[in-house]
Amino acid sequence: MNWGVFEGLLSGVNKYSTAFGRIWLSVVFIFRLLVYLVAAEKVWSDDHKDFDCNTLQPGCTNVCFDHFFPVSHIRLWALQLILVTCPSLLVIMHVAYREAKEQRLREIKGDNYRCIYPNPGKKRGGLWWTYLLSLIFKASVDVIFLYIFFRFYRNYTLPRVVKCELPPCPNVVDCFISRPTEKNIFTLFMVVTTCICVVLNIIEANYLIGKR
Repeated sequence: MNWGVFEGLLSGVNKYSTAFGRIWLSVVFIFRLLVYLVAAEKVWSDDHKDFDCNTLQPGCTNVCFDHFFPVSHIRLWALQLILVTCPSLLVIMHVAYREAKEQRLREIKGDNYRCIYPNPGKKRGGLWWTYLLSLIFKASVDVIFLYIFFRFYRNYTLPRVVKCELPPCPNVVDCFISRPTEKNIFTLFMVVTTCICVVLNIIEANYLIGKR
């Protein structure tokens, strides 16, 4: 992605957010997105290559890896970050729609034009609902992914050794996960930051309702 475009999107989201929304954006960008891009991808880059089982049976290692890692942490986090950030872009699009409508009416009516949206970014009417629903959606997505991670990886942790007896493995074999401690630290870090984001979304939603 062009970083100039990305910076413009961030400034737009920051401009139309409340104080809690700006804190949420900082947590997502610094503690989730940057950690994901800079460190997490490298930690999981060798998860399949260094997943070793004490057998030479062809296909056994691949089957066991697929069983214990049905979906990669990295791909789940990528999907989660995409779904969480998209609603904020909808708010920007709604404000842009208001501004374009103002401009179009101003050109059509000329001197008889009466301003509909004195402040297009003010959270009133449809924009208020768009913003509130975006908060509910973001919190719901994070909660759903917390549940998915819990179901796939019990207690959000990975063991050092897993036992596998799926065909074509000849018997019960031991499989060893690469760097489980480091992966557990990153996983718990992402879980904690996700919980913080959920709390911030709930606080901001209550603030928005109370202010109205």
